[in-house]
Amino acid sequence: MKRIFLISVSIFVSLACALEGVAQPTPTLIPDRESLIPVDQGKIIPETDIYPPKSVSEEYRDPVPLPYPVNTAGAEDSAFIMPNGNTLYVWFTPNVTTPVEKQVIDGVTGIYVFKKVDGQWGPAERVMLQEPDKLSLDGCEFVLGDKMWFCAAREGYTGLHWLTAEFIDGSWGNWQLADFNSEYEVGELHITADGQELYFHSARPGGQGSYDIWLSKNVAGEWGEPVNLGIVNSPNTDGWPFVSVDGSELWFTRGPGAPELWRSRRVNGEWGLPEQMFTHFAGEASLDNEGNVYFTHHFYKDDVMLEADIYVSHKIDP
Repeated sequence: MKRIFLISVSIFVSLACALEGVAQPTPTLIPDRESLIPVDQGKIIPETDIYPPKSVSEEYRDPVPLPYPVNTAGAEDSAFIMPNGNTLYVWFTPNVTTPVEKQVIDGVTGIYVFKKVDGQWGPAERVMLQEPDKLSLDGCEFVLGDKMWFCAAREGYTGLHWLTAEFIDGSWGNWQLADFNSEYEVGELHITADGQELYFHSARPGGQGSYDIWLSKNVAGEWGEPVNLGIVNSPNTDGWPFVSVDGSELWFTRGPGAPELWRSRRVNGEWGLPEQMFTHFAGEASLDNEGNVYFTHHFYKDDVMLEADIYVSHKIDP
């Protein structure tokens, strides 16, 4: 099989180029997200998965898919788990073959949140980040406290942008443009719990591969000149960073080919040589406070992506 590294943000880049030509309004009524999953699109399960993700670390069990209603026969992607392990953000689209210019008007493609109560995941709740009569396709979500960063291609703007939203009175609102210095070329990002370090992937000059992970530090409220993480990066694609709450672990996705999850540990303030943690289409990791890893798994057959699910690997008690 030809190995493919899926660049999830590319769908937003494509949409940013096509959005100005989309004349249809966003639907006023939001349909149920599952109603647009094709009826003949059967659900792939671990037993029928050609390339199931595997743990290659003695610290973690083999990953398993999250149950319904989180995973469906559609595509659940870009998982972000909150530290308490009870709130999960997911990007969803009902059909991965649908062009982005149609996703933006389908009324269901976008960011969702799931909440765990008494150990069970509740129903999907749409996170609305645009006025109902305006077009937008939002994703790349990252949440720190009551603030969300997300990327978007939306009506009224040219190209792809970073925005922020605030969690106010039980919902996300007050979204604002939050672009970084354009010379930094900030891709999917993670900001540390103390708000002082910005990690992101970029193909900016000075890297070692197609994508590298870069670090920018907050100095007096401004993000400083990015520094390449050096030993963490490789000639391959390295991206989609996540830093543990205590700042001791950096998780990221590596290619080319089927994406894999790797981890670097920080010792005496320096990131060490990374180690492979999970194989077979495992990407975009996030961790809860117990160290359990949530990530996206893409299902492929004959070089074609069929769907995507959110998986979790539980940390083995020492």
